[in-house]
Amino acid sequence: MSNPDELLVALSAAVESERSNQMSLTVVVGGAVITGRLAPEAVWRERVAEVLTESDRLGPFSGVFTGGPRGERPGRGGDPTHLHFHLARILQGSLGIPETGGMYRVAIKDVSAWTVGDFSYFDR
Repeated sequence: MSNPDELLVALSAAVESERSNQMSLTVVVGGAVITGRLAPEAVWRERVAEVLTESDRLGPFSGVFTGGPRGERPGRGGDPTHLHFHLARILQGSLGIPETGGMYRVAIKDVSAWTVGDFSYFDR
């Protein structure tokens, strides 16, 4: 969306203000379907930094995520510009990639469709 959906911005702002990671959301971005739970940006950055720190090769990059965003920060009065997913999967056919869920950052302005809830696939 060239103009971010006001409802999606408000939902993201509520996640930021409540510091909750329980809001399930599914979005379509560039034709890809991403489903998972939203997290406040600070929590998301902290978790990504932890994962990177645990890696021998990627540890030096963890500081990029602990330094905070450039410009305005969450809770600083500006509207959120990104969604921060954790336990998220890109849905592809009957698969969710990665199976265990990943950490994704999605620009709200790029979301073309969305729904509340987390889609799951089960082999039966």
